[in-house]
Amino acid sequence: MKLRQLEYIHEVARQQLNITAAARSLHTSQPGVSKQIRLLEEELGVLIFERNGKHLDRITPAGERILGTARRILSEVDNINRTASEFADTDRGSLRVATTHTQARYALPATIAGFRQAYPRVSLHINQGAPPQIAGWAAAGDADFAIATEALEHYDELIMLPCYHWNRCVLVPTDHPLADGSPLTLERIAEHPLVTYTFGFTGRSQLDTAFTERGLTPDVVLTAVDADVIKTYVRLGLGVGVIANMAYDPANDADLVSLDASHLFSSSTTHIGFRHNLFLTGYMRRFIRMFAEHLTEDVIDRAIDAYPGPSFDKLLDELWPKLPTR
Repeated sequence: MKLRQLEYIHEVARQQLNITAAARSLHTSQPGVSKQIRLLEEELGVLIFERNGKHLDRITPAGERILGTARRILSEVDNINRTASEFADTDRGSLRVATTHTQARYALPATIAGFRQAYPRVSLHINQGAPPQIAGWAAAGDADFAIATEALEHYDELIMLPCYHWNRCVLVPTDHPLADGSPLTLERIAEHPLVTYTFGFTGRSQLDTAFTERGLTPDVVLTAVDADVIKTYVRLGLGVGVIANMAYDPANDADLVSLDASHLFSSSTTHIGFRHNLFLTGYMRRFIRMFAEHLTEDVIDRAIDAYPGPSFDKLLDELWPKLPTR
């Protein structure tokens, strides 16, 4: 069994069983990948992938178990390389961050700018996706950090640390009835068509819960993952926008009125997640601290040592009152 073979089966699974795409990603040939997979299956005496002609059809039950172990092995190999790199060159390496559009566009720019200035020789990669994708990438080792509001809790492989609370605002044109200065209520909002986030993105679940608890069914006419898209359709008069407070820019959005809605919805919390067995280099720890000042070296070490268990839960209870609101 060769480490290269484990890399091949991992990448084939990651590429939805597309050997050609896996070979391209691995900078090798498709026949070479196929051959190495066959050799590994012959050595192990079990099929990792079921085939339909020349194409891979699905992962076998044995293959699922083998792939899980392969991911852990490859993760530890990556940790070995990171450990060696940190001692050989403390400010050179790579950092892969998976996050949503809202975080990438509104929450991360200051951190990214400061990090690049502090670590110009670290290659930084930001991948955007849906929260389940983001968590999956981090859990599988395809990203170092996952930053999102939802879906991270479904992956036991991830240590999730809270970064900040945030809430929502309602966006309307300057001549809209909701901008008349009267108190903002869910009932008044529900009288108008709504433009907001797609379900599963940016705390959408809290919005739905708030209306349901009041027995209201809002007329959601358009959803998007991008706050800028929501603003565009509010400007076109399609409906009332509900977005994260941080996504309103007074300078660029001066033609829209932002109405604070934090009294109407429960706050949401953005977390940063990383694999419990990930070796955190010095610059990785610095990135976490730059994004969330309360996540100090001591807090990170306590979280790693305590996860999972009552001590980790106690640490989260200690952190909760310290979280800033954006």
